[in-house]
Amino acid sequence: MDSVLASVRLFFHPRVAAMLFLGFSAGVPILLIFSTLGLWLNEAGVAKSSITFFSWAALGYSFKFVWAPLVDRLPVPILTRLLGRRRAWMLVSQLAIMGAIFLMSSVDPKAGVDSLTIMAYGAVLLGFSSATQDIVIDAYRIESADKDMQSLLSATYVAGYRIGMLVAGAGGLFLASYFGSTKELYSFSAWSNTYLVMILVMMIGLTTTLIIKEPSHNQSEESYSTQDYVRFFVLFLTVVAAFIATFVLSAELTKTLKSYLSEVFSNQHLSGFVVGTVRMVLAIVGAYMATRLLITLNVVNKSMVNGTYIEPVKDFFNRYGLSVAVLLLAVIGLYRISDIVLGVVANIFYQDIGFSKIEIATVSKTFGLFMTIAGGFLGGVMAIKWGVFRVLFLGALLSALTNLLFIVLANVGHNMNWLYATITMDNLSAGLASAAFIAFLSSLTNIKFTAVQYAIFSSLMTLLPKIFGGYSGSVVEVFGYSQFFIITTLIGLPILYLVYKVKPYIN
Repeated sequence: MDSVLASVRLFFHPRVAAMLFLGFSAGVPILLIFSTLGLWLNEAGVAKSSITFFSWAALGYSFKFVWAPLVDRLPVPILTRLLGRRRAWMLVSQLAIMGAIFLMSSVDPKAGVDSLTIMAYGAVLLGFSSATQDIVIDAYRIESADKDMQSLLSATYVAGYRIGMLVAGAGGLFLASYFGSTKELYSFSAWSNTYLVMILVMMIGLTTTLIIKEPSHNQSEESYSTQDYVRFFVLFLTVVAAFIATFVLSAELTKTLKSYLSEVFSNQHLSGFVVGTVRMVLAIVGAYMATRLLITLNVVNKSMVNGTYIEPVKDFFNRYGLSVAVLLLAVIGLYRISDIVLGVVANIFYQDIGFSKIEIATVSKTFGLFMTIAGGFLGGVMAIKWGVFRVLFLGALLSALTNLLFIVLANVGHNMNWLYATITMDNLSAGLASAAFIAFLSSLTNIKFTAVQYAIFSSLMTLLPKIFGGYSGSVVEVFGYSQFFIITTLIGLPILYLVYKVKPYIN
């Protein structure tokens, strides 16, 4: 009895309680880019192909490993001295999140292309700021308590994160309906007020940041001069500028290619995808060339760059070898592609077949949240009993097959029983798969490079699915919902083979 009470008391430890509120702060922004924003744009009459492109605004989560070392190493002028390194970056990221939400709340996407462009800038800023907050909170969680308490910190963080998603998802839909916006009668003020409320909600995280204490050990193992930090920051800005400049300048150069491919494929959407991929690759090459140039000119400390970016990657490939490492990275990058690609248009689909925002909020967001948590708990128990591999394989299979339930829902239309059944199976399988997948990712990291390697893995985990998800609306417009759901099922099946191939390397 005493041991049980002692365990319960640990949940009220200041560090553990703080992670609940920080997790909440991390969970709010993501759905303001995805499903909640998708419904806003859908009610405003924006084309589905344009709506799903907005999911790319969250690519900051997939590229956060690029600037994670920057956040880890660079002090924030004045604030770092007042608050400490972790809390300073936490405060900056939260203020940036609130600013991005305010920008989005002030723009009516129905007003025209210019307004939609400003909305896109706001969404990108929100994705970048939110991903930065995730980086800092992860570092704070690891540094703020001993290993014995990490499971409690993670548990409360995940709980807070899910609650934050619930507030931004279901809460956002309830508020938009309460303020008077419907699919038939769109109201900009209703959605604007909803996003303004989310700024107030973010005050919970900001207040927590000001109250908590800075971890006692959060300095890097190596110490560099102020000049090295400045040069490192210049490198980061140059790489970002090179990436953007290459991507923008390649637009004119690829117009001819797009016209040619449209004639070859007789499919404008497919040619657009190929050209978009080419532009992305060119932008990455441009950023890499800029990095090499600055290193060659000794603009940046080479050992700082090697220790930050090169060594963690070399360690992973040295431990597993090239062929196995590539196979593992393929599993990481593709495992969640089936459910993420579908998830981009899920709320739009629900609304298109007749469900109201209240019904979507009640079933998909609120009820679905509990099903995801239940699936995660089930997956954890199963992984302990039968091993990670079996649950990882089962999660991949169910994530693909449950997409077929959406075809039934598309045919029966507005039917609450089928909506509950679909959400139950889809979210249970997603939670189960996530529990095993997180355990799989954790087993691949070297404790010496945990932060950077896990940032790389978690970024790669959503990169390709989000890129493909940006074309979900285009696929729906060309093929319709039923064929789209079949496609999402089929693209998930090859993952089973990849998971089977990595079985010997799953601890």
